[in-house]
Amino acid sequence: MAKVLIPTRGIVVATAIACIAMCGCGKNLPARVPGGGAGTGAPAGESGGGIPATKNTTRLGGANSVVDAAAVATAIYPGLTPATRPETVVVADASDWQAALVASTFAGRPLHAPLLFSDKGSLPVETVRALQTMRPRGAPTLERTQVLAVGDTSVPSGYVARAVTGGSSATLAVAVERLATQLRKRAPREVIVTASDGAPAMTAPAAGLAAQTGAPILFTDRSSVPRATISELERLGRPSIYVVGPTGVVGESALKELESLGTTTRIEGADPSSNAVAVARFSDGTFGWGAVEPGHGLVFANPDRPLDGPAASPLAATGDYAPLLLLEGPERLGSALGAYLSDLQPGTPPLGPVHGVYNHGWVMGDESAITATTQARIDATLEISPKQASEPTPASQTTGAESTGP
Repeated sequence: MAKVLIPTRGIVVATAIACIAMCGCGKNLPARVPGGGAGTGAPAGESGGGIPATKNTTRLGGANSVVDAAAVATAIYPGLTPATRPETVVVADASDWQAALVASTFAGRPLHAPLLFSDKGSLPVETVRALQTMRPRGAPTLERTQVLAVGDTSVPSGYVARAVTGGSSATLAVAVERLATQLRKRAPREVIVTASDGAPAMTAPAAGLAAQTGAPILFTDRSSVPRATISELERLGRPSIYVVGPTGVVGESALKELESLGTTTRIEGADPSSNAVAVARFSDGTFGWGAVEPGHGLVFANPDRPLDGPAASPLAATGDYAPLLLLEGPERLGSALGAYLSDLQPGTPPLGPVHGVYNHGWVMGDESAITATTQARIDATLEISPKQASEPTPASQTTGAESTGP
């Protein structure tokens, strides 16, 4: 275990609600965890984070995605009991969103690994503190690896570490996919593809989708498919390919190449907010969220912080299994998200609200990302309403998507 002396610095996280909802721990995280270094809890407002919690929302994080990732990780794994310590923690560099995105697949089964960020060759204090708090146990399936470093990133001393590297984003994605295949002991039959040169906010919803479904993420370019990706899709034997993003992210020429390598389905929206809603709505058989009825966890993030997609990916595969939703700005939900939340708002069943279903929102970052007023608006849209509940609408085969294939 690494022994590091660091200054105390707060991460805004509603520890009581987060622990109860996700880990079943006590009411508060201690300032120091025995044998685990400094804790990551902080009182409301210490870092200007705004309202930490309302009746239907919990705010996680602070001033940037490094802080947000540490808050998510320690909400899921407070390190207080063996069951609340992860086997492995994934570290990627905050300057490499492609590495962070593909690393999100490790947030799903079997590792359920949280993601932390390094920062241009060093480990931020929040990352060090989160590692000390969680005290990763070491994954038996990875020779007791405690820290899995994805891409070109710093590795903390004192931990059993393993690196996953690649000469390009496409080859790194293949390396991650092959390690995930080794851990799951079966080749994937579904693969998520998005563009390594696309707008990061348009690709961010792929992180939660990968964590929730177990499907790895492979990369294309906007106009063509890299050789590494082609070779891997050929090796996988025509898997189902789910392309995240519209033609501005993955163009038609790249889509046609993918169609020759497997049955291809595009999931798309015109902007980051509607694109995230399309991913949340989408289902194809057993693949996808299909979140079209009340009773869900939901992650709310600012599109100007695209790393919050990978940072929040553990919330997609634990607790209330929450897809990523993107606002249009700190003070604006936007029409696509507003309409979606209206569809998801639960009504009161005939036997009363005690017997109803409930939504819960995870709000990422401080008020520079999402204001307290916007958080209050989100809370109101998640609240069970007086209207009579209707029968849930089954998820359609390709809700919010355009299907293509050979």
